[in-house]
Amino acid sequence: MIIHDFSKGNSLINQYIREVRDVNIQNDRMRFRRNVERIGEILSYEMSKMLDYSSQSVTTPLGEKIVNVPSSDIVLCSILRAGIPLHQGILNYFDGVENAFISAYRYHPDGGDKFEVHVKYLASPSIEGKTLILADPMLATGKTLENVLRALERHGTPKQIHIISIIGAKPGIELTDMIFPKNTYLWIAAVDNALNERGYIVPGLGDAGDLCYGPRLD
Repeated sequence: MIIHDFSKGNSLINQYIREVRDVNIQNDRMRFRRNVERIGEILSYEMSKMLDYSSQSVTTPLGEKIVNVPSSDIVLCSILRAGIPLHQGILNYFDGVENAFISAYRYHPDGGDKFEVHVKYLASPSIEGKTLILADPMLATGKTLENVLRALERHGTPKQIHIISIIGAKPGIELTDMIFPKNTYLWIAAVDNALNERGYIVPGLGDAGDLCYGPRLD
């Protein structure tokens, strides 16, 4: 897996990462969602440099010009529910892509720290021979992406996979590297070292879904 970690350099994206982490700012859900969207936009721009391009002619009022534009067939798949604002940020830059959505949630069988990832819903077009973008805001243990990859298998084999995440933990990134094809690209705004006993990123930012849309009952 080819990893592009933007926390290693200076970028405007660091400002939005600081704000989504800040407990004094993230209580503003609208601002939190917008910052997630902005991060998706920046990572999408960077990712766009790795796509296939073709030359097209455009007619202006004064003549014609050849322009190189993306030519990849793209399917954007987001993991509900925290993936929705990230999906929108990517969609702002790739408005012509096909869309897929998948639900993946943590299930704690005995109410303790151990959990399984359950996938209950998937709506996707064919991904056969296409460029697949997976939008997963928090790459914690890597188990969610593992289950998503398996669920998508029946929809075809993509030509290339790009994962877009806000924050990841090193253990989850290592697992993802083992499971995904070697030509997979990870575009990530920040990487933290550790997970806590319940599999959440430390220091991370908390539960991205709750911060976007409010706490769940379970």
